[in-house]
Amino acid sequence: MKEYYEKKTVAFSKDSSNLFFHILTKCNLSCKHCYINPGQHGENTLSIETIRQWLNLFAEKCSQINVIFLGGEPTLHPDLLLAIKEARSLGFKSITIDTNGYLFHDILNKISPDEVDFISFSLDGATEKTNDSIRGKWCYQTVIAGVKKAVAAGFSTSMIYTVSSENLHELSMMPDLVKELGIQRFFIQVIGIRGNSAETLSNFYPPSSESSYSEKKNNLELPDNLNLPDNLDLPDNLDLPDNLDLPDNLDLPDNQPSDKHFLQLSMEQWLEIVPKVAARVAKLGITVTYPKVFLEHGEPFQCAGVVADNYFIFPNGRVYRCPICEDYPVHSLEIQNNTLVQTDKINEADLFGLEIPEGCVMNKLIQPGNISYHGDGTPCHRIACCMLKEEIS
Repeated sequence: MKEYYEKKTVAFSKDSSNLFFHILTKCNLSCKHCYINPGQHGENTLSIETIRQWLNLFAEKCSQINVIFLGGEPTLHPDLLLAIKEARSLGFKSITIDTNGYLFHDILNKISPDEVDFISFSLDGATEKTNDSIRGKWCYQTVIAGVKKAVAAGFSTSMIYTVSSENLHELSMMPDLVKELGIQRFFIQVIGIRGNSAETLSNFYPPSSESSYSEKKNNLELPDNLNLPDNLDLPDNLDLPDNLDLPDNLDLPDNQPSDKHFLQLSMEQWLEIVPKVAARVAKLGITVTYPKVFLEHGEPFQCAGVVADNYFIFPNGRVYRCPICEDYPVHSLEIQNNTLVQTDKINEADLFGLEIPEGCVMNKLIQPGNISYHGDGTPCHRIACCMLKEEIS
């Protein structure tokens, strides 16, 4: 008699461990909010030999690690099946495929539910009109068909919905849809400034309700002896110690809002809508994971870089511990000659433990425009770690 066990997938909690393995950056779509940046992540497709070698770098603790195969679109990789088999043979805690739903290379007929714990589908609208305006024509019908085929074949499925101002109005329609499709886990994501989103930065931030951008003050306090690389070019509005040496090739944006169309939600929009929809989905018996985004008054900030163990691997060998800074060369680890090595200081890991009034240091450095301030310069709210999320079921 076959022993039953509850299938696992990516986890966003304290002490969790995840390996986000981008085996290529190629994709058949060009979604408005895609975070992939080939210039920073590489344009190559990893060979199956390299994939095997890189998976083995984590073999000693793989029983504690959830591995997620991503791209680009991972099913475009001709050897995804072999990569899955390697991960399974090594004994990773769980194996997930993140897909846009096109399921290339007839992947569902090549793998079995015993080999893959979850197939996670991305959908960014409850209707074809909204989803396809974000992800591309015909995408909605393709994803729906892919989910139905996967569920019929016995695969556990999850769905990712990246919330922005362009699809917030349809989030309330998602509970019925995911229930109808047989989805077992629902992930609500917050849109971030990476990849394609960063290219339209002037349209990204909602206007501050407390103060204008020019009135915002900096409360970022970093040690005077923190020596950062010379090629780190921080935003003009960021006041740091005079001897803070940042790398010149890290060209961070000014992030000044305008009165144009904004992709990111305001705090009021997020708190009013997202938790309520998540609760509705959970009442249907579906596990829901969503980012807290804004800490409650008095709630301590925790960084996943300190209390969890996440690795974001890209085809060019960069290994980040925090996804927010993936557009910049501040990765703390790198794979060189099939060996995982630490990069030169200062890198992302040197910033994880810093405490600032705004909460997340990376958010303050990379996307400061989404923080509102009171007239006295104190932040109106603190930003939570994007890798430590709420989960309800």
